[in-house]
Amino acid sequence: MNLADDLRRIVRGDVDDSASARELVSRDASVYRVVPEVVVRPRDAKDIQTLVTYVNEKRRQGESVSLTARSAGTDMSGGPLTASIVVDMLKYFSRVTKVEDGHAEVLPGTYFRDFDKATKATGQELPSYTASREICTVGGMVGNNAGGEKNLKYGKTARYVESLDVVMADGMVHTLKNLEGAALKAKLAEHGFEGDVYRACSNILQKDKMVIERATPTVEKNSSGYALWDIGDGVTRLNLARLMVGAQGTLGIITNIQFKLTKPEPYAAMLVVFVKDLHDLGPFVPEVLKFKPDSFESYDNHTFSLAVKYFPEFAAQMKTNIISLGLSFLPEMWMALTNGIPKLVLMIEFRGDSQEEVLKKVRELHDHLDPLSMTERMHIVKNERGAKKYWTIRHEAFNLLRKKVRGKRTAPIIDDFVVPPPSLPEFLPRLITILDSYRFPYAVTGHVGDGNFHIFPLLDFKDPRFASLMRELVEKVHTLVLSYKGSISGEHNDGLIRTPYVEKQFGPEMYALFVQIKKIFDPLNIFNPGKKVGLTLDQSASHLDLLR
Repeated sequence: MNLADDLRRIVRGDVDDSASARELVSRDASVYRVVPEVVVRPRDAKDIQTLVTYVNEKRRQGESVSLTARSAGTDMSGGPLTASIVVDMLKYFSRVTKVEDGHAEVLPGTYFRDFDKATKATGQELPSYTASREICTVGGMVGNNAGGEKNLKYGKTARYVESLDVVMADGMVHTLKNLEGAALKAKLAEHGFEGDVYRACSNILQKDKMVIERATPTVEKNSSGYALWDIGDGVTRLNLARLMVGAQGTLGIITNIQFKLTKPEPYAAMLVVFVKDLHDLGPFVPEVLKFKPDSFESYDNHTFSLAVKYFPEFAAQMKTNIISLGLSFLPEMWMALTNGIPKLVLMIEFRGDSQEEVLKKVRELHDHLDPLSMTERMHIVKNERGAKKYWTIRHEAFNLLRKKVRGKRTAPIIDDFVVPPPSLPEFLPRLITILDSYRFPYAVTGHVGDGNFHIFPLLDFKDPRFASLMRELVEKVHTLVLSYKGSISGEHNDGLIRTPYVEKQFGPEMYALFVQIKKIFDPLNIFNPGKKVGLTLDQSASHLDLLR
């Protein structure tokens, strides 16, 4: 009897080992392809408990079986890919169960767009949504600790996770949340698996406090490693839900999420700035940040050129006609004609409770920047409708590259690094020098306000030099990023692409703690193995999707 037949006997949900089903989940948005042995769509948490019990037993018998949770498959890191069992949460775990004042409960396979519709109906939102908000799920957002255009003001997903129901390695559902005082003391005294996990984590936080402090990322955004620096001291506070956020399903399988919600501000205005020389960012970035904008985003000259070249596609995306869209871009065209194509286009957005309020903020920033000789390259966008074209360009750059350039594919391999914003004037020219030396097309978009950039090279995956070229480029960029005390991942996580570099970022002592954490939560390595820890460069390269 094969694995699929075994699972059909014990699981009430769907078990599918057809070639088409396995191929469908063999890719995400990364550069990898891994074909699983079987796809299981669990009907409920009880099914997942059954899977965990079954896989544990198989592991004890020496069989290489594991569980990897997956929802929409929009991950750019290879996080939900496995050669064993895919646990597909999309079919049965897709429901918003409760929306209250300030809170909501939702199942992890729910598309964010549906969750957003349900919360917006009550005048609330989860503000950590990403550029892929129309196609990603909330489970993926939690698994990667996603952030997006509102991160500068509102922070990443971890800030909004109040509790998680998780099937852990003992095959039981556990509710993880922040525990303090008497509640934590009682949990640390508990017998059983959960108590053991709490005690082991508490011991690490106390015994290895100095190691954790030295390795804690100094940049605002990080999705690499396990967030030991952000879960408490293990004595007065311990939040294992926070450890689960960003863990990419390597510590257990999430079955229910409780989010904290915010009330969105309905009005927006934007200051758009054309930057001709990256060194101009030196005095500019800190001055902008003093005004505390809601968003401080960017896209580069390559993305700008794509927008010009594929104007009809942008018009269709915005549901407008080419003539009206062209007229709306007259100020930008004039700036380009008089000052040249910009190296970066900066989008600085303010939101508030009235249009007058946000326009006042934008005009104050505009006037404040006047002494920096930027005025002739700035344009005030007075409302959200006017800003839509900029957001469309910012969001669609990756898709345009992927769809329009023939013979090559977008390669998200250096797509998510973070450096301290004050270092950008020095860092970005050094980065561009590296990229331009390879003579391939690429686009750069980024969250300037927190120093998080996304770079998408276009490469020929059939080129026999691709694997070595990729490794060389990644090594150069990561070395540069870490020389500025940055992070290799701000929001896309480690997965197959960055796990081999986690030790390079955090050092051997901290990496050893990550290995301990994995062992504490997952003694038999049944949950998404080879992500976060335990993957070599050669193992990562063996999964490259070189067939297309």
